[in-house]
Amino acid sequence: MKASLPVFTPLQWLTRFASVFRYSGVAIDIVWRASPTLTIVMALVTLAAGLLPAAIAWVGQLIVDAVVAAIAAEGDARDTLKSDLLRYVLIEAGLVVLMTGAQKANTVCQSILRALLSNEVNVMILEKALTLELANFEDSEYYDKLVRARREASSRPLSLVIATFDLIRDGISLVSYAALLLQFSIWAVLLLSFAGVPAFLAEAKYSGEAFRNQRRRSAERRMQIYLEMVLTREDGVKEVKLMQLGRLFLQRYIDIFKNIYKEDRNLVLRRGFWGYVLGLIASVAFYFAYGWVAFAAVAGAITLGQMTMYIAVFRQGQGAVTSCLASVNRMYEDNLYLSNLTEYLGHNVPEPTGEQTAGPLPDDGIRFENVSFYYPGAQRPALDNINLHIRPGESLAIVGENGSGKTTLIKLLTRLYTPTHGRILYQGLDLQLWEMDTLRQKLGVIFQDFARYQLKVGENIGVGDKDFMDDRALVEEAAEKGLAADFIKNMPAAYDTQLGTWFRDGMDLSGGQWQKIALGRAFMRSRAEVLILDEPTAAIDARAEADIFAHFRELTSNRISIIISHRFSTVRIADQIVVMEHGQILERGDHESLLALGGQYATLFELQAKGYQ
Repeated sequence: MKASLPVFTPLQWLTRFASVFRYSGVAIDIVWRASPTLTIVMALVTLAAGLLPAAIAWVGQLIVDAVVAAIAAEGDARDTLKSDLLRYVLIEAGLVVLMTGAQKANTVCQSILRALLSNEVNVMILEKALTLELANFEDSEYYDKLVRARREASSRPLSLVIATFDLIRDGISLVSYAALLLQFSIWAVLLLSFAGVPAFLAEAKYSGEAFRNQRRRSAERRMQIYLEMVLTREDGVKEVKLMQLGRLFLQRYIDIFKNIYKEDRNLVLRRGFWGYVLGLIASVAFYFAYGWVAFAAVAGAITLGQMTMYIAVFRQGQGAVTSCLASVNRMYEDNLYLSNLTEYLGHNVPEPTGEQTAGPLPDDGIRFENVSFYYPGAQRPALDNINLHIRPGESLAIVGENGSGKTTLIKLLTRLYTPTHGRILYQGLDLQLWEMDTLRQKLGVIFQDFARYQLKVGENIGVGDKDFMDDRALVEEAAEKGLAADFIKNMPAAYDTQLGTWFRDGMDLSGGQWQKIALGRAFMRSRAEVLILDEPTAAIDARAEADIFAHFRELTSNRISIIISHRFSTVRIADQIVVMEHGQILERGDHESLLALGGQYATLFELQAKGYQ
């Protein structure tokens, strides 16, 4: 076992001590928001718990001295001392009752606050997630911040507040103990104050090291979470079993644990070794003081009651010093972990810039003007100088190979991304100037990787427009338009059937059925002026897809409709067809003109047509 004695300069000590209060205000604010009443109660019982131990020790001295005096006294004097003794015992009993009540009240407050605070912090984390852009969720650095924030974040604010209150409580106790010990000797006060410092320094060093280890392992822990998900969720289990990947992934999971465990074990051993060695200093100091006080009593310098009080005060004071230093260490460690939460909550998110709810040119439709977009860290553009105009009532089909930029173009149109260069206008107004919620209400989108919510059938469709998701008539109408109504009627509870396998009585659907549910979700957006289908029918046969798109074209005759599909038999119905390649528009026109051009579209159309011959 490698062990090294931690060494701190005075400046490092002062810096570290000051740092323990860095996030105390943040923590108290979070705890206050969780429950102001419980926070006040905790503060009051902390004050009581700080004052009562010294008071109990002082009354204990009076009891012992009264006993000694009563033994030596006779007659009425003894009776008076017995009466005083009874009063002192009752006073101490009352103080002990108050002390026990304060401790129990503190425990109850902490238990309730812990539950409230866990929810409060998790809500803060999720609310922050709602403000982030799509690019943040595609950034590994962001995920590291999220993992670090969620790890112990729900417990650390309360822990920091408790440690702060404990420090205040023990500080009050120490002041009262010091006042009593000063009657004996100032050197006893100094001995009490500094005996626990060496062990504290060791704890401070290893607390920081433990935090840095946790922070450095964020990516490894995310990999563990991912492997666990792959091995336990239905969307990964099929391939894992068929490809016999279970043991491989499980071994990777175990290897990550072993690496983490090895570091943690070595740290715990070093931390325990130095905590024990340096903790002996405090024990030596106590027994030195014990002997000092005992010999002072033998010499007649103090009474037997004072000896009892000083020994109790020194023992309790030493515990208070140790507790103070432990609280400082906990506060330091809690501050380190709380910095993860504040770092995540402070993640730089551009504020939505727009406030406009209508454009100056309602009949202008959508325009892409010299639009280019680079993914973070990419050298080549995902979209390169796109110019495109889609008029109201017009249908646009986008075709191209995978990776040609089709979906990226849609994500820019829906403001999931912001163009690197150029601008996109809707109704003559730059998308960046639109008020976000208003713009999103005007768009209805179903992506190829649409969500399969573990909700009821009606809810799965109804979320297409949350304002009307409980309107059964609209949900059923949307299901009809998405061609999902027929199989929904045959389900056990129809629109109240639970979908997915995560919850009791849940039913899973085929890929084609899920896609029809998603299409119904798109048709729920009856107020949308732009409807976009990004390859949502890949699991549906060609005939059903043709029926859906013909129906879709009919239902969107007075809106802008955008379709992305690899099936040319479907896209031929569009007013305008755009062929994309390497992030650029290679060809554009209607079906007949593109065939006559004899370019990429014509080649791909003929290749696909041969597959049906």
